[in-house]
Amino acid sequence: MSDYHLPGEPPVPLILRRSARARRISLRISSLDGRVTLTLPGRVPEAEALAFAEEKADWIRSHLANHAGLAPVRIGGGVPIEGQEVEILPGQGRAVRREEGRVWVPPNGAPKRLERYLRELARDRLVAASDFYAERLGRSYSRISLRDTRSRWGSCSAQGALMYSWRLILAPPAVLRYVAAHEVAHLAEMNHSQAFWDQVTRIHGPYEDARRWLRTEGNALHRYRFDVADDA
Repeated sequence: MSDYHLPGEPPVPLILRRSARARRISLRISSLDGRVTLTLPGRVPEAEALAFAEEKADWIRSHLANHAGLAPVRIGGGVPIEGQEVEILPGQGRAVRREEGRVWVPPNGAPKRLERYLRELARDRLVAASDFYAERLGRSYSRISLRDTRSRWGSCSAQGALMYSWRLILAPPAVLRYVAAHEVAHLAEMNHSQAFWDQVTRIHGPYEDARRWLRTEGNALHRYRFDVADDA
């Protein structure tokens, strides 16, 4: 992911990706979270891709204006943390501090500071949950990584590597624990057979409510944008 922005007010973050298969510059706006991605062939200069985006600036901003529900994270706004809506307030010093219903974030670069805090919190919660369910299962995993994925909340590789979306920290704790149990169960069953779901039930217990929450509410977790300037 790049730190490029489309000039204007407000600036629009741009993601530049290179593809060996691409024959020309292409532009895509995600219908899920409004992210603007420029894909360019391997040898095309980045400056050319940025110039292409500037030519399409009106089109980009028009589509973003019609994209309902995006929630830029900034001082004075709010964000769910472990399923609870939290007010974002200006903090002092360098550390992020959280209490019931509030989180204090240093104003300078607040969105990214808060994202780093949430990623660290997500890792703590997911490591603890993965350890707990792996012990129940009687299997061990090789490592855990966190990403900002769009198509899945977690995965388990054949080598026992677990991957999770860090945005699970925005969901209720029961949902995060279910996803951890789901991926850990794949250490025993690399499929979604009845045997797999039996393992999920054995190490987690009933999971239908958490699974249903992800299906109905999960996409909303992608609304929150941490890659915008905090102008508060």
